[in-house]
Amino acid sequence: MLEQSGDVEVVGEAGDGDVAVRQARALRPDVVLMDVRMPGTDGITATEAIVRDGLAEVVALTTFDLDEYVVGMVRAGAAGFLLKSVGAAELVDAVRRVAAGEGVLAPEVTRRLLDAVAGRVPLGGPPADDAGPATADDPRLAALTARERDVLAGLGEGLSNAQLAERLAVSPTTVKSHVSHVLGKLGVRSRLQAGVLARDLLG
Repeated sequence: MLEQSGDVEVVGEAGDGDVAVRQARALRPDVVLMDVRMPGTDGITATEAIVRDGLAEVVALTTFDLDEYVVGMVRAGAAGFLLKSVGAAELVDAVRRVAAGEGVLAPEVTRRLLDAVAGRVPLGGPPADDAGPATADDPRLAALTARERDVLAGLGEGLSNAQLAERLAVSPTTVKSHVSHVLGKLGVRSRLQAGVLARDLLG
């Protein structure tokens, strides 16, 4: 499906999470399509290692839309989450978008993800039983500049870099810089995580 797109090169394949991490380290792809359930090291653990080491962006693929898989992959830093029932055009589009610095989320799991994590799961780190809901006076929000808050709001709406650039009347390069600063200040690994957190912080 990917190779037939004409502009996507498949540089490697892996049958389990350990091999996926080793391949990502050796080949440095732009995007890794990661199966959630695999023999040995699972996709969530492999994704966390790949994202932590800055080896590639990760798009999760699974047959299941169970909450624990969705939340686990988002917490691990995946930039996208798709069901394996996705069509060829949608899959290729997702890879292109993630390679361009955007995030993707299957419509079937968007609401479940928001319900599962908003205010209850700290996406930037391990879950905590005493984690209360994020609020408007959250110190992470206070650390953002006015422009960074605008960018965060856009991430919460699922806007692409191009759409954010148009809304804010700045260049896409400037948007990418703002997004990077927002992720760092919020302590999250991906724009998908930031978008979910935006729903809590900004309403």
